[in-house]
Amino acid sequence: MANPTATLQTSLGDISIELYTDQMPITAGNFVKLAKDGFYDGLHFHRVIQGFMLQFGCPNSKDPKSRAAGTGNGPGGCIQDEHPEDAKISNAPGTLSMANTGRPNSGSSQFFLNTVDNSRLDWFTPGPSKHPVFGKVIAGMDIVSAIEATPTDRGDNPVTPVEMIKVTISE
Repeated sequence: MANPTATLQTSLGDISIELYTDQMPITAGNFVKLAKDGFYDGLHFHRVIQGFMLQFGCPNSKDPKSRAAGTGNGPGGCIQDEHPEDAKISNAPGTLSMANTGRPNSGSSQFFLNTVDNSRLDWFTPGPSKHPVFGKVIAGMDIVSAIEATPTDRGDNPVTPVEMIKVTISE
């Protein structure tokens, strides 16, 4: 059975992502459930850092200028960390990775799209950051680049909000 595809319809264009439900069933499954429930629809990218990543998925980002954007969890709270020995997928450009607070089992609804090689964030490398990859962009890297180029304020929040209009899952 093929992995599902997520289409991220943003205010700057569409991004298609293969979700690795075969290798990362907890993390990718959590994303699929939230997307199917409409959780991500109408939220905004709340953290954009050129030469690093784009972060999204905080419920507090419905208001793109909220000071609480980046601090919230999705319905159901946090999920179990997923670090399978047979799925050592690196935080390479175009990959989708689980955001967390740095504490164990603190991932929830927030994720980030890597725009460069961020292998230092791999869960299987030394260091405190442990971010499992659970998908990869298969179309729309030009849109990822356009979001990355969006001017931001000092808090890495886009000056002109970038909205996630809708996330659709195709299985």
